[in-house]
Amino acid sequence: MEKTITVSGKQVRLKTSGAFPLRFKAQFHKDYFKELTKLVPLLDVYEKVNKSKSKKSELQGAVDAIDLLDFDLLYNIVWTMAKTADPKIPEPFEWLDQFESFPIIDVLPQVQEMLTAMITTEKNSLAANQAANH
Repeated sequence: MEKTITVSGKQVRLKTSGAFPLRFKAQFHKDYFKELTKLVPLLDVYEKVNKSKSKKSELQGAVDAIDLLDFDLLYNIVWTMAKTADPKIPEPFEWLDQFESFPIIDVLPQVQEMLTAMITTEKNSLAANQAANH
């Protein structure tokens, strides 16, 4: 999946591919899917807030979401998406320094679909394998 988002007024191309989890592990020395499962509760909060019409629910959802955020993980995921789209981008610190600000709370909704697609695909594969083995 590929998408272009705006961060601090700059267009940033993001991409996920079959090599994405390996690229993440090579750079950050952590298993992507294990790390990604830490975001499932956060994505659930966003989904509930998006379905709700209540401003109170939106406010509570924002508070809940901040409590669940692992900022380092989110920066690492977005950098890996950018690196997958453009292998020429610099290392994470240098790349992030190119932006006046990098409001991860604003970036997260823009990459939510890509994250959800990777989680859903993994869950569906696991469910299919478990069903086939029973």
